[in-house]
Amino acid sequence: MDLYTVLRHFADSWMLLFMTLVFVGVVFYAFRPGSRKAQEEAATSIFRNETRPAASAAEPAASKLKEA
Repeated sequence: MDLYTVLRHFADSWMLLFMTLVFVGVVFYAFRPGSRKAQEEAATSIFRNETRPAASAAEPAASKLKEA
């Protein structure tokens, strides 16, 4: 038996089973109970600074100096 036939047999049997199990695991991980908060945060993260731009790293320090 040549190497191509052995690898082809492996890919058609065990690798197919492995990839199916990985797919089912990823789907279960995405829809697992208790992950709604994380999924909602990821889905709405692009709208977080919709009304005004995000504050720069230097801005909070400058605003504290003005208040003092």
